[in-house]
Amino acid sequence: GWPLLCGAKDRKEKSQELYKGWTDIIKRDTDRQFPFHEMFQSKDGHGQKDLLEVLKAYTQYRPDEGYCQAQGPVAAVLLMNMPAEEAFWCLAQISELYLPGYYSPLLEGVLFDAAVLSSVLKKQCPAAHKHLQNQGVEPLMFATDWLMCLYSRHLPFDTLLRVWDLFFCCGVRVLFQVAVVLVRRCLGEGRLRKECDGQMETLERLRGVKHEHKNLKTEYLKIFKYCLTSFFSCELG
Repeated sequence: GWPLLCGAKDRKEKSQELYKGWTDIIKRDTDRQFPFHEMFQSKDGHGQKDLLEVLKAYTQYRPDEGYCQAQGPVAAVLLMNMPAEEAFWCLAQISELYLPGYYSPLLEGVLFDAAVLSSVLKKQCPAAHKHLQNQGVEPLMFATDWLMCLYSRHLPFDTLLRVWDLFFCCGVRVLFQVAVVLVRRCLGEGRLRKECDGQMETLERLRGVKHEHKNLKTEYLKIFKYCLTSFFSCELG
């Protein structure tokens, strides 16, 4: 479904020899992606081999961007759900259409969206936003990895798949809404904010967000409702 939703199936390019300059760098990362998943446990397994080929192919396809470490877990999740060729084109669509500038050398896309996220947090969870300001914590300090990796390192896998369903349908706004949910989980209550009475404590809580929740079903339904409403509003508008 994802290749169809994001338009990867419509992308056709002639195959070319893979760009070799990034191979050694990429190889150092392939065995770090989901090491406990059976698909990626062995260096000789098809999972790591396909991941290497997909990431190498992207560096050849976009030599101006090269390889960004955050693309590793994204490509790994794609490979869990589709063949390598489709995973490559989905990665290309994510990098170019959904998150332009996220994986470029200057990371201008994610820098811009981190600033946007600050405004979203101020509007939707003002108490947590005020706490972040008081502690000198900017979204760029904790949400960069969330956004660039599409939460692949931060959500339970079943929740992650549903979030990606919404992302491919509605785009980056889904990532902002998930960030709101996670910040509320970590800092939404007064007692939680009191436990994080410094910059380091606040950052540790946010960076360890995967351990802060066991069930996101209710929050996920809220995200789903929000995104569908926004999606249809944009379509009608």
